[in-house]
Amino acid sequence: MDPRAEDRMKFLLSLRTRGIRDLRVLRALELVPRERFVDPEYDDLAFADQALPIECGQTISQPLVVAFMSEALLVEPGHKVLEIGTGSGYQAAILAHLADRVVTVERYRTLADQAADRLRLLGLEQVKVIVGDGMLGAPEEAPFDRVLVTAAAAEVPQALLDQLKEGGYLIAPIGPPGGVQMLTRIRKKSGAEFDREDLMAVRFVPLLPGKATAS
Repeated sequence: MDPRAEDRMKFLLSLRTRGIRDLRVLRALELVPRERFVDPEYDDLAFADQALPIECGQTISQPLVVAFMSEALLVEPGHKVLEIGTGSGYQAAILAHLADRVVTVERYRTLADQAADRLRLLGLEQVKVIVGDGMLGAPEEAPFDRVLVTAAAAEVPQALLDQLKEGGYLIAPIGPPGGVQMLTRIRKKSGAEFDREDLMAVRFVPLLPGKATAS
């Protein structure tokens, strides 16, 4: 018996009424127990449509934003996806139900280790968690069909564009860290040619440059 079954049902219904239509994305959101990815202090808010704090000064994004980005990324079976900013691991878990393989890069070892443990307990072995500089991506795993950046930057790092396959999509919040950003979808046409599409206004923590850190 799922003690959060009613919360989960209301949660999914609210996403549908707010425009999430992709059945694969909705199924992934149903399968991933969001309550396992939030701090126990905020357990009563696990299904609330708001961002919640996690360790290292980071956040787990509000469910609507997670659902919207997952849908807008247009992930298909067989795809390999790069995520920048693992955080709690919740977004990576959703992507794991949509793609064949997910590589997620986290700057903070504390968060990476916690996320890896959660993903392993859920049996999501198709996710690889890397501790590293998100601005550099994961060149040893490239190329990727899709790239999802879950932290804000004034511009998308060139390394991430380079690691995207031709015809692939990248989604990132672009704009001033600490302010309002525009969630932007970029399609790589060929070489250095890209199409850009503005999707929605968002607020994300900043994408930090430099070496990975222990905490």
